[in-house]
Amino acid sequence: MKNNLRRFYIKLTHWEYWPMWLVYFPVMFYYLYLSIKAKSFFFFSAANPNIETGGMFFESKWDIFKTIPKQYFPNTILIEKGTALNDIKEKINIAKLSFPIIAKPDRGERGWCVKKINDFQELENYHEQYNFPYLLQAFIEYPMELSVFYYKNPKQEKGTITSVTYKKLLTITGDGNHTVAALINANDRAFLKKEIIEQNNQLNDQHILKPNEELLLVPYGNHSLGACFYDYSHIIDKKLVTVFDDLSKKIDGLYYGRYDLRCQNINDLKEGKNFLIVELNGSGAEPCHIYDPKFKYWKAQKVLAQHYKMMYEAATINHKQGVPYMSLKSFLATKKAEKLFKENAFKAV
Repeated sequence: MKNNLRRFYIKLTHWEYWPMWLVYFPVMFYYLYLSIKAKSFFFFSAANPNIETGGMFFESKWDIFKTIPKQYFPNTILIEKGTALNDIKEKINIAKLSFPIIAKPDRGERGWCVKKINDFQELENYHEQYNFPYLLQAFIEYPMELSVFYYKNPKQEKGTITSVTYKKLLTITGDGNHTVAALINANDRAFLKKEIIEQNNQLNDQHILKPNEELLLVPYGNHSLGACFYDYSHIIDKKLVTVFDDLSKKIDGLYYGRYDLRCQNINDLKEGKNFLIVELNGSGAEPCHIYDPKFKYWKAQKVLAQHYKMMYEAATINHKQGVPYMSLKSFLATKKAEKLFKENAFKAV
């Protein structure tokens, strides 16, 4: 009961943990207004013409990777549903993938069913558990994980970067006195994600970390999996914009989206080197810097509204150039497919 009250209090007093419907409730009235102007509730689908649903939902990560030049993303392969384990081994060998690797559903969001795989036994367990096509992606050793939100008006030659977010993975820091279990309980973010931590680790709860020794608890840069997001928009300059302008020109039909990437450091990123794209998200992407613990709720609403306006501009311009909006029939069919995908995600035991 005490733990439940603590969880409730943390979530109540930190809006970054609120449910998505509540986070987006005020700005949805603005979205409704834009939909009326566009004469379609599904105008988002035309923002990125070459991504399913414009990247709003249930898009294939593999199809998106196929639009990106290979030098910009880590070694990645698709494992189709029903692939035999021996065939997976062969694919891994041909692709020259080595453990650890990241497994993730081809379709899914917010870190759903993403797992770091350390050996073939773990991969076999993952394969036997899930019933969907998934990606195997080389684990990137670069130390920094960032999200860069890019927008370009289809009528203009150059785009802009509207948001940069630094993602600090969920960790605890030792003091030489307290156990791992005590440190997790003392850290609000780790306390909220205890179940995820237990699923992803075989921790010695009674181990005492040395002073300033850091222990990684969850190796994924997803807010829903415990990562802390920090507003790094101060690093935006002409050099950074040029890097993502040049990259985005190589991806046909991309006007509005967020690059999730890992890099060696900020300077290298601005030089266009030593970085790799983990994912590219379209219309459904958020400017993640709003989840900085210091960011105010109503300021976040303003930022979301600004991004909806940019998405509307890209979509309506593309629509005038012949890109159709998603129909109601197509929307309902895709939503049904998404529901079935998740309902059948786990194999029967």
